[in-house]
Order: sequence, then structure tokens, then C-alpha cells
Amino acid sequence: MSYFEDPPDGEEPRRRTRSDPPQRRPAPRPDRERRPAPRPDRERRAGRRPERKRRRRQGSETRARVLTAIPAILFAVVIIAYGGEIFAAGLFGLGVLAMHELYTLMRRVRPIDLAGFIAMLGLVLAALYGGPQEMLIVLLASFPLVFALAVIRPRRENVSWGIAVTLFGVLWIGLPIAHAVLIRELPNGGGLMLDILIGTFIGDTCAYFGGRAWGRRRLAPLISPNKSLEGLLAGIAGGTLAFWGFAVAYQDWFSGTDALIIGLCVALAAPVGDLFESMVKRDLETKDTGSFFGAHGGVLDRIDAALFSVVVGYYAALLIL
Repeated sequence: MSYFEDPPDGEEPRRRTRSDPPQRRPAPRPDRERRPAPRPDRERRAGRRPERKRRRRQGSETRARVLTAIPAILFAVVIIAYGGEIFAAGLFGLGVLAMHELYTLMRRVRPIDLAGFIAMLGLVLAALYGGPQEMLIVLLASFPLVFALAVIRPRRENVSWGIAVTLFGVLWIGLPIAHAVLIRELPNGGGLMLDILIGTFIGDTCAYFGGRAWGRRRLAPLISPNKSLEGLLAGIAGGTLAFWGFAVAYQDWFSGTDALIIGLCVALAAPVGDLFESMVKRDLETKDTGSFFGAHGGVLDRIDAALFSVVVGYYAALLIL
């Protein structure tokens, strides 16, 4: 009987003697091998690396946002200062880019792009040379226009969805663009337009940094998981104060109370426009509407909040001023 074999039933195991060969222990399994304990300084360095990368990435994103915003701000200031046909033409160009991005995302239902562009041009001209009543006439006329251009197409696939998407672009993009023209044509409209844009984009910036610093509670996880309630409150406060501060400091025709109320309306409408576009992009399963601004998306990504705040700012100004 070998030393390593079990004894037969009924026998006691043989005791080990000095003449027996030394017992060999089985080699340890690879998964049970001991690894050297990490040094505390290595753990600290390993924990710092992701934090440093995150801060470096956030810093580069902030710089890119600023560099992207500078030419857009200059463009807005120039066309607002000129007003009239220059302002209307500049806004129509932005509207065409934004509407083209929307129709491109929904290309499989074959929207009638030309009808959308013509309807938006009619709305802009009606706002420039007429008023809300003429805009309503153009909006009503856009429906038969879309139908007529859809009928002359050689193919009829998804024609109902194509008409719906075309009118959706007219309502979402064309109508707010025309309201911006209405604002510029008001007495002191240039200053009011600047106030609305300042309140909108400063509020968006405050929401971004406020969410990064204090964001804990998700605002709408099914629509935009990165937006937080804390960022929303920071954006509303920042947008309201920015509108109020600029209006009171540089426009003597604006009272402090009126500026505060209109600024609050603008600051409340802007994040709704942002969430609306996020919901559309989530439904279409896309991150950005275009690449006009490089890594920071398309034109529609940049003006989504203004498409809501401009309309609200116009009617708030009519009621209060």
C-alpha cells in the first residue's frame, strides 16, 4: 500500500516513519496565488487618474463651448443692430439650416422640404411687413401648399407622415423665427431681443455648471438623463437675473419689476424648449441634430431653447410693457 493511498476498510492508516519519503504538497492553483498587496501611494495615484481625466475633459468641453459661442454671439449682435431686412434674412438662414437638420433626421418619411422653407419664408415676410394677422393667413395657407407639393411627387409612400413632419417643422421652427422678427419690429425691439437671448443663453450656461456642481436629482431621466433638478433651478435663477441685470443697467425704458417678470418667463420657457428637443432626439435615437458646430451639434441643438423663449418673451412683453 502506498503512503498516499487510502487504507482498506477495517484497517487503520499506517503511521509515517523516518524512512518514508518526504510528503509533497500539491502546487497551489493559479487562482489562489497570493498577489502583493497594493501600496497606498499606488491606490491614491490610481484614484486620481480618472478624476484628472474627467476634469481635463470638462475643461476642454467648456473651452469648446466658449469658442463656439463667440462667433454666434457676434452674428446675433450684428443682425440685431441692423434690424429690418438684414435681421429677417439672417434669421431665415438660421431657420433653413435648423429645418433642414430636422427634415434630414426624418428623411425616411419623406418630408416636403421645399414646402417647409416656403412657409417659413412667408411667415418671416408677414412678420416683417405685416403682423400677427398676416402670419396667421400664411400659416393657414401653408397647409394647402404642403398638400399641393406632395401631390405632384411621383411617389406616394408615407405621404401622410411626410405632410405631418413638414408642418411640424413649420410650427416648431418657422413660427418662432417669425416671432423673433415681430420682437425686433417693436419699439425698443432690439434691446428686448438682446435681453431675451441673454436670459436664454446665460440661463443655459448656469444650468450646465449648476448641474455639474450640485446635480443630484434627475429631472427627466427618460428624456435627458444628464439634466438635474438642481441644474434647472440654477438656470432659472441665472437666466432671470441676467435678463433683469442687463435690462436695468443698459435700458432706461425698462423698469426693474417688469424686467424681473419677463426675465422669469423667459427663464422658465428656455429649459422647456431644451427638453422638447431632447425628447425628439431621444425618439429619433440620435445624439445631435447635425454637425454645423462640430462636436457641439447642429443649429437646432443651439437654438432649441430660444425657439420657446422668444415666443414667450414676445407675448410677455406685449402684456406687461
